[in-house]
Amino acid sequence: MGENNTVRAPDGTGDSLPVKLLATVWLPFACGYFLSYAFRAINAIISQDLVRDLGLAPAQLGLLTAAYFFTFALAQVPLGVLLDRFGPRRIETVLLLFAAAGAGIFSVADGIELLVFARALIGLGVSACLMAGIKAFVQWFPISRLASLNGWLLAAGGLGVFAASLPAEAALDYTDWRGLFAGITVLSLLVAGLIFFVVPDRPAGEAKENWLELITGVRTVFTTAVFWRVSLVAMVAQGTFLSVQTLWISPWLRDVAGYESTGSMLAAMAVATILGFAVSGSLSDQLARMGIDHIAVLKATYVVSIGVFALIAAGVTVAVPLMWVIYGFSNGTVITLSYPILSKRFPAGLAGRVNTANNMLVFVWAFISQWGIGAVIGLWPAQGAHYALAGYHAAFGLCLLLQVGAFALLLTQRK
Repeated sequence: MGENNTVRAPDGTGDSLPVKLLATVWLPFACGYFLSYAFRAINAIISQDLVRDLGLAPAQLGLLTAAYFFTFALAQVPLGVLLDRFGPRRIETVLLLFAAAGAGIFSVADGIELLVFARALIGLGVSACLMAGIKAFVQWFPISRLASLNGWLLAAGGLGVFAASLPAEAALDYTDWRGLFAGITVLSLLVAGLIFFVVPDRPAGEAKENWLELITGVRTVFTTAVFWRVSLVAMVAQGTFLSVQTLWISPWLRDVAGYESTGSMLAAMAVATILGFAVSGSLSDQLARMGIDHIAVLKATYVVSIGVFALIAAGVTVAVPLMWVIYGFSNGTVITLSYPILSKRFPAGLAGRVNTANNMLVFVWAFISQWGIGAVIGLWPAQGAHYALAGYHAAFGLCLLLQVGAFALLLTQRK
């Protein structure tokens, strides 16, 4: 769909969500974000196969994960400029071709160097999947429904985690990890085609900024107080959550709570997070129509998240499943609300830049905290196969202090 096929966006005066726009805008980007999350989680299923077939050491497996997050985070700020200049449809289509190339290379790689390169390509290729969707929603839907649309989009990503777990594990009964990635290559190409041929290009009459204006917009984002008040919360809350969810929850459950198996707990936490994504957006939009601002909902939810994380940091082992489920749900709410809050406080033309800047901070902190938690825990000698409880208290306690500090800053932000 080219530039001459542009159509006009709704005037934004109502709260209705046209079915046609849901089908041609929301659904294609939801498919892209589903794919992004599946790529993020798939290595957990095939890690033992990679070690067996290619002789990878634990540090090399860690490098594979870091390659994805590194290029993903590195792309965020320039991605915001490109989304605002060329539109989400074009940018995500092109980047998903990189993801498809990365998946194809991964399927034939026979050494760590090529695997890392392929994984880095995948990270770059899916770096726009969430941000492009949010940018498109700002363009095409009423601003009052952004939290709902973003929450549903994040929930679609959560479903990608499930697709990369049990279904992927079942697929390995019929093929190997190379065949699995060959299939994902085809899926990536299909999603790229869906976005390119189905999503409308951009609303008619939308102004295009020159490159100087685009760069100036980046400076505007990073020099605005409300950006830092909201984004620091997203950074320390969601970044810590990502580092815990993707690694440190299992050792904590084993060493602190005494769990032998953690699979069911991980699944329960994932479901709670998806529900937090899906429910919080719609609920907060309804509360906003009743006069309760999204900022107020974010503050209340963040109090819950900090309170539960404080119990985890203290090593409380009473009602452990309930603690982690509440932690997953509340963090799903925090990250869902940060994007519409920022989108509403900046001009629509800055939507790509402000949300990618927010996303960059989240993933930078996910890098730092995942490594940092391990570094602090390692300061205490391990007790056999278990890490010292004092290490968990110190590492999680530091993360908790940063979250409390971010909350204190958020309290200065008014409606």
